[in-house]
Amino acid sequence: MPRDLSRLRTVLPIWAAPMAGGPSTPALVQAAARAGGLGFLAGGYKTPADLAVQITHVRSSAGIFGVNLFVPNSVPVDRDTYRAYARALQPEADRYHLTLPGALPTEDDDAWTDKIELLLESPVPLVSFTFGLPCPDTVRALQDAGSLVAQTVTTPAEALAAAATGADLLIVQAPAAGGHSATLHPTRPLAPVPLPDLISDVRHTVPLPVIGAGGIATSADVASAVRAGAHAAMVGTVLLRTRESGASAPHKTALADPAFTETVLTHAFTGRPARTLRNRFTDTYEPLAPLGYPALHHLTSPLRKAATTAQDTELIHLWAGTGYRQARNEHAAQTLTRLAAHPEAARW
Repeated sequence: MPRDLSRLRTVLPIWAAPMAGGPSTPALVQAAARAGGLGFLAGGYKTPADLAVQITHVRSSAGIFGVNLFVPNSVPVDRDTYRAYARALQPEADRYHLTLPGALPTEDDDAWTDKIELLLESPVPLVSFTFGLPCPDTVRALQDAGSLVAQTVTTPAEALAAAATGADLLIVQAPAAGGHSATLHPTRPLAPVPLPDLISDVRHTVPLPVIGAGGIATSADVASAVRAGAHAAMVGTVLLRTRESGASAPHKTALADPAFTETVLTHAFTGRPARTLRNRFTDTYEPLAPLGYPALHHLTSPLRKAATTAQDTELIHLWAGTGYRQARNEHAAQTLTRLAAHPEAARW
């Protein structure tokens, strides 16, 4: 039986996407709520304790909000190929006096069990999942605790699989999205489907409410998603330069730097496909990088952190969707309000 989603109705048809690694701060989630939208905390890469602190912070003032988790869906990496890639990267690490963890790949589940237990003990209004599908028992337990459950999908087939878990709604992500693709099959190429077409295809496949995401950077983009049948549009890249964003200073600067002229899909940073600004790292290491998540994420993480501290944008993962030039240095509320200004961006 369909569940009541009325509590997710927002004044603006705009949701702030979860962006793991720092950008999705409690301040950004709170700003989205104050503007009339809905924001997500990104649980990926956080410890359960740190996530709990952020939930407590946001719960006191944000009203309706969500928490996103990465579902374990590892991409195993061949050890010899992994070691060869580590050796290729070591000269870059030498510049920062680092020794990369190249002997054995690190595989983990991002503290999955502990984070689910946290959300069962301290329920939030909305829980979304990315990278994989939780088991139906997990979905049901979260729903019994009072949470609505959303699943991020990239194809109609994934939408069918998500519906089978009991999810309440779908976040439909097009390949124009910045950062990691939510694909459940990271070894397969992403089909270049425009978001409105993808929304329409999913809606004709699964009778669940849809949130459109991926490449949304203008009010016309929002209107296109709504016309295609989305109840709301989810944006991420366009919020990266806002005052409330926790994106690093070099990342924010690169988004407005005319030297960066395009985005590319790459697995060189983390071992699964993600869209980033093209830089020297993507040009040099994409041809060499094996698929392998989270092993490559852990391998390159020390190098990326050192390069960020040094503001070396040629070695940083500069996650960005195709509409990155629309990201502005302003308060998030201004961005979200502008995106909802199109007359066809109707309320749901």
